[in-house]
Amino acid sequence: MRALVQRVSQAAVYVDGEPVAQIGPGVVVLVGVTHGDTEEQAAWLAHKVAGLRIFEDEAGRMNAGLLDVGGEALVVSQFTLYADARKGRRPSFTNAAPPEVAEPLVDHFAQTLAATGVPVQTGIFGARMLVQIYNDGPVTILLER
Repeated sequence: MRALVQRVSQAAVYVDGEPVAQIGPGVVVLVGVTHGDTEEQAAWLAHKVAGLRIFEDEAGRMNAGLLDVGGEALVVSQFTLYADARKGRRPSFTNAAPPEVAEPLVDHFAQTLAATGVPVQTGIFGARMLVQIYNDGPVTILLER
């Protein structure tokens, strides 16, 4: 399981031109699921994101987490995190888990993150989404479990 975490000043998800999720300062978490991933891995990643110290403290150092700064999270399923483009020019997505496996794990990730106290919003699984991200820093961290 992979999570691409971006620190943002704000972010939103639109489907068919309509906003379905919006956050202020916090993180956008793009979540990819591969074959064999488990709820345990999803929970581990959620706790890792909740505690990830990528926000500035009073001294201006990246030493604060989401809960410390009152940040929000926008979770978006992203099967393309498992794209394999080593061969040819068209990526293969065979390493991405099928929707019936991925969707419950992305949901579990989002629910576990919310259970830590982080306000969480989500995109719509399987929808064609326009994700508006105002990357702050920029800070982008790839987590894998």
